[in-house]
Amino acid sequence: MPLKLTPAAIERQVKTKTNQVSDDVMREAVSAILTRPRKIDRTYDIPYVAGYSKDGRTVFIDRHLPLEMNIGRVRQRIIPYLVVHEMVEKSLLDEMRLHYLHAHQIALRAEQAAVRAAGIGWRAYDRFMKTNEKKIGDERLRRVPSTLDLTPYRDEHDFEELQNLTRAKG
Repeated sequence: MPLKLTPAAIERQVKTKTNQVSDDVMREAVSAILTRPRKIDRTYDIPYVAGYSKDGRTVFIDRHLPLEMNIGRVRQRIIPYLVVHEMVEKSLLDEMRLHYLHAHQIALRAEQAAVRAAGIGWRAYDRFMKTNEKKIGDERLRRVPSTLDLTPYRDEHDFEELQNLTRAKG
């Protein structure tokens, strides 16, 4: 069930009025997207680092993923960019009926734009995520949410991961 926002509520989220590619607009979009899931849940084991519930109301982020990464001497939160990815992907799957591979590619581009708009280098962020994805992927699934949408694993034909998820769901 999609989140129902009034046109006025949506209008209030826009502070920067421009049709040009803009980091300010991207940052506003990230803030707006972060209001869409009802819950961000970090208590489960989630393959590929993050996922979403079947109804799209919850974004699941693996419990082992650090909340922040170091950029020089600055600690940078990473959760907003994962939420952007997951919400864009889920919307494209459900609303546009795209195949997971296409939805994932578009979501990855949105995530990349959000990361760059925040002043974070994409290569550093991507390296951090791939390192953690590898660590998380090597761990045994112990706790998996019963509401996790399995579409990405089905569409990727990741049958081994699907079996692991099915065994660990609960």
